[in-house]
Amino acid sequence: MTTSEFLFRNNRRRFLKTFSLAMGTAALGAPLAFGQFGTSPQRKKLGIALVGLGNYSTGQLAPALQETDYCYLAGIVTGTPSKVTEWKQKYNIPDKNVYNYDNFDQIASNKDIDIVYVVLPNALHAEYTIRAAQAKKHVICEKPMATSVEDCQRMIDACNKNNVKLSIGYRLHFEPHHQRVMELGQQQVYGPVKNIEANFSFVTDDPDQWRLDKELAGGGPLMDLGIYCVQGATYTVGQTPAAVTAQFGKVTKPTFFDEVEETITWQMEFPGGAVANCSTSYNGRGNRLFGRATKGSWELNPAFSYSGIQGKTSEGPMNLPNVNQQARQMDAFANCILENKQTSVPGEMGLRDVRVLMAIYEAARTGKKVMI
Repeated sequence: MTTSEFLFRNNRRRFLKTFSLAMGTAALGAPLAFGQFGTSPQRKKLGIALVGLGNYSTGQLAPALQETDYCYLAGIVTGTPSKVTEWKQKYNIPDKNVYNYDNFDQIASNKDIDIVYVVLPNALHAEYTIRAAQAKKHVICEKPMATSVEDCQRMIDACNKNNVKLSIGYRLHFEPHHQRVMELGQQQVYGPVKNIEANFSFVTDDPDQWRLDKELAGGGPLMDLGIYCVQGATYTVGQTPAAVTAQFGKVTKPTFFDEVEETITWQMEFPGGAVANCSTSYNGRGNRLFGRATKGSWELNPAFSYSGIQGKTSEGPMNLPNVNQQARQMDAFANCILENKQTSVPGEMGLRDVRVLMAIYEAARTGKKVMI
């Protein structure tokens, strides 16, 4: 899909509704990331260009880049000219570091920009990751990595071919409460993990947003929110699920959910015997990650928010700090580039997770257990 087609499709739902009214790793468990970044005080900061200036870039990533130690906001890519002046003034971005989707490939000659952060609708992740790689820029791609396993592999291949690093925007790998969950589960602090429960849901109030367009989003809340549950369960045990079963929930808002699911629940079986029960919805409330082992348990609630995460174990509160997740995530990737290290959230992890998401959809459609 070209960007022009995306811009058309992004308005398609609204137009049609208005018109109709008028007309009647193998197992890639997350490595524990308690040691953060290198300490060399003389290192240069790497320049990041944000591709897509929607809510996440505006409200989270750009502000976070004002708190980073190893990278900074160097450029922007947008299809909305009216945003350019504000962003240039607010973040002191020079004209030469401002791009649109038509001249994006010219970024190859811009030495100010080392990293391209793709923050576009899911269906565009593959195109812009591949184009960034061909421009010899390192890439952070927002989750989910893509809308198909095949696109994920194309993205990995393009980055490998062009000798650039690829990281997926899994911010919670750099958040202290989730790092503690990784430690508790993977190191079996309370014994082997037996059960995991994860839910991430909210109520959407805009029937015309791109997240409800299947071609742009790849699916509904499973792609957007459920991936956090897949991730949480997976890095709790440090294993890839071996099998999944799943069930679509009842559609209660057919004018909203005419293309994607409203609610979905699923179960994941892990090789070590742990079972995860998960759910996500665009018409519900939930924000929890729970784990039970043979000798204890733990819970994050809220679990997946940008801030305010709280945790406890069967022994008491976790008493861990809340941090700027996005700043830590971007600093970690910049440091990987500066020290030529592998990111803890590589493209292969993103591919694994998209494969799990596709298996969940297949299980829900067929009513059968799907092996992974």
